[in-house]
Amino acid sequence: MGLPTVISQPAKRIETSRDLAINGAAPAFEQPLHVGRPNIGARDAFLKYVDGIFDRRWLSNNGPLVQEFEHRIEEHLGVKHCVAMCNGTVALEIAIRALGLEGEVIVPSYTFIATAHALHWQAITPVFADIDPATHTLDPEAVRRMITPRTTGIIGVHLWGHPAGVEELQAIAGEHGLRLMFDAAHAFGCSYKGRMLGNFGECEVLSFHATKVLNTFEGGAVVTNNDALAAAMRLMRNFGFADMDRVIHPGTNGKMIEIAAAMGLANLDVVADMIEANRRNHQTYTEALSGLPGIRVLGFDEAELSNYHYVVMEAGGDCPVSRDEIIRCLHAENILARRYFWPGCHRMQPYRDLFPHAGLLLPNTEKVAASVVVLPTGTTMDTEMVQRVASIIRVTVGQ
Repeated sequence: MGLPTVISQPAKRIETSRDLAINGAAPAFEQPLHVGRPNIGARDAFLKYVDGIFDRRWLSNNGPLVQEFEHRIEEHLGVKHCVAMCNGTVALEIAIRALGLEGEVIVPSYTFIATAHALHWQAITPVFADIDPATHTLDPEAVRRMITPRTTGIIGVHLWGHPAGVEELQAIAGEHGLRLMFDAAHAFGCSYKGRMLGNFGECEVLSFHATKVLNTFEGGAVVTNNDALAAAMRLMRNFGFADMDRVIHPGTNGKMIEIAAAMGLANLDVVADMIEANRRNHQTYTEALSGLPGIRVLGFDEAELSNYHYVVMEAGGDCPVSRDEIIRCLHAENILARRYFWPGCHRMQPYRDLFPHAGLLLPNTEKVAASVVVLPTGTTMDTEMVQRVASIIRVTVGQ
């Protein structure tokens, strides 16, 4: 289905519920375009893995596919240990506990709520530090300002796959005797100075949720080069069992199951193709939206590996229409763009009540959260579809 003819006309301010549907025109896309629609990789390979699971009748408890998946991730990232988990949130919680974090831990507010919840869930206070508006990752100087005698650690977030300030945060952690870990949920397949993310801090947490560039239906992992930390987390994800009937450590049920590992292995075989589709879409969006007043598409360092999995557009102060107005336009055309990570963790519960004045110390966070639009991408979209989405944005802002 083609675009409404209105896209060749000057844009009008939005007063109706369907921004561009003039004279009853149908939406630009018959089927909704979703942010984070799952990539489905090598289906035949996945089904062969499933046949093997049924034949072995080994469904969970560190099965052979989980072990193979861990080994493949270790090879892909060049890390010593991958400890696969049932999801990224449990992986965060286990990593936090294994590191012995307590008291206060500094995190960005501009991140998915799980980063903060994984601390609060364990009676640790997340202390929100501001971000660099250029990269949307932690501002190291803001981290310095938030350190108190109760601070025990820092969690940097590689948001959108952009590396956090690895060296700066490591220097701060070393100076103050703090533990440093990274939430790398967005960053599978990305690098920093030629080294794959997953190798920094004391450990890094991956997400293989359905919306991520590499998915296992639902899953996560902690990757580390620390032998003792990896051994502790392997115990912790399986109730602390050292063997069949001997428990030697506190633990929980954080195990990845075989069917999830099967999906991960099948997708690993074609993840390079998925990333290439993302790269092509990101480049098309960037070119098609260039020159629009107040509009910026976050770029990637072409000298590094990136997964290009998030197309992040900012609608700044010079934009003639608001961010929310752009989103209403897109939703009206069945393009389900999102306001990640609005309004920031500090404005969500329970943190809004616990720290009602946190926003005073987070001006960049609040500004970025009010301007970001995340656009659909992935293997279900081609160049022509991306150009149609960009055309609707252009007409919305009057270009």
